[in-house]
Amino acid sequence: MARETSAPAPPPPAVKGQSTNLVMATAASVVAFWAWNMIATLSTHYAHTMELSAGTMGVLVAMPIFVGSLGRIVVGAMTDKYGGRALFTFVLLATIPTVLLVAWGGSLNSFAVVLIGGFLLGVAGTVFAVGIPFVSTWYPPSRRGFATGIFGAGMGGTALAAFLNPRLVKSIGYVPTHLLVAFLLAVMAVLVWFFMKNAPDWAPSKEPVLPKLMEASKLAVTWKLCFLYAVVFGGFVSFATYLPTYLRDVYAFDPSSAGARTAGFALAAVLARPIGGVLADKIGSKPVVIASLVGVAILGFLVALEPAADVEAGPIFIALAAALGLGTGGVFAWVGKLSPEGKMGTVGGIVSAAGGLGGYFPPLVMGMTYNPGAENYKYAIGLSLLVATAIIAMVFTVFFVKTQVRKEPTAGNVASGVVSDGSI
Repeated sequence: MARETSAPAPPPPAVKGQSTNLVMATAASVVAFWAWNMIATLSTHYAHTMELSAGTMGVLVAMPIFVGSLGRIVVGAMTDKYGGRALFTFVLLATIPTVLLVAWGGSLNSFAVVLIGGFLLGVAGTVFAVGIPFVSTWYPPSRRGFATGIFGAGMGGTALAAFLNPRLVKSIGYVPTHLLVAFLLAVMAVLVWFFMKNAPDWAPSKEPVLPKLMEASKLAVTWKLCFLYAVVFGGFVSFATYLPTYLRDVYAFDPSSAGARTAGFALAAVLARPIGGVLADKIGSKPVVIASLVGVAILGFLVALEPAADVEAGPIFIALAAALGLGTGGVFAWVGKLSPEGKMGTVGGIVSAAGGLGGYFPPLVMGMTYNPGAENYKYAIGLSLLVATAIIAMVFTVFFVKTQVRKEPTAGNVASGVVSDGSI
């Protein structure tokens, strides 16, 4: 008798509200990322008005990244408990007074006030830890790479900030620019509260936050993905925040020109991220992440050679951004598929925190290793460290992130270390 073969399972039917809530979550992320990058995109303005050194500027630029990264751990766990609708609203509203504080400090030319404002502005960066579990609960595991990739495109708010902020400051003024962003945050918070919904099968976690964090921290998959995300997303964040300063120092671009090029860099990463998520759904995350890291190592080396502005440097920076974007989509496709039931926000919060922290240190290193007296290769040390880190992460992925037969994960097999497409 011929052996029966089962036909491929049909794709799960779409749930009403999937697309609407994914779009709303992405839009909320765009606005929050815009606010999160207020200081970084105006770094040249602060350097000029406050006469800041490269090292001091690196501290100021990195402050929102540091706080936003650590805050993701708590916010991710709170999303499991209270739901994405409530946490999106909270993050957007809590960001408004921090933007206004930065505006006040900048109008006074007070480094201390802007630094404190930047510390509090980190709350905007926690939006990522809200969106990943929120959109993942709307989609089945087989489509979570797509969903998290689309939501991850919300980091396009960095592109808007880089392109618009210097121009807005020039046209309407420094304080009105911050008032405009505060207004957009308020509008988005209202839209989220009245029109966003949690997924039909989402249920609030009743577990205390601290034990959940401890349990998630014991999973091997959590720490492996933390390392990889710290490299790819951290690389994107560090470039998106420090690139205006880098372009000023190396190529002598004015704030508007540097902002436009930084926006192009961020946009390339934003467009590549969903592609990385979709490819991870189809071929697995491992080959996507390996390809990303190889690209980052090669392109980072080319950037260190300081190619000629625009004609040579432009395509190299765009390709580097795309490589980082593919990697972020590939890594977070793993998070959406492998997190135990009810712990996606907690695991995602820890991993996204690692990504943010990965973007915190490079601006500090770039500022401290900057050699203004050198005719060429002023940032050679910092960029060499990027290349070395990408190579180490690639080798780690090849040899220590083992591929197994792909299957839909369950809470049981994730907790025990059995996974679907190569994270243990």
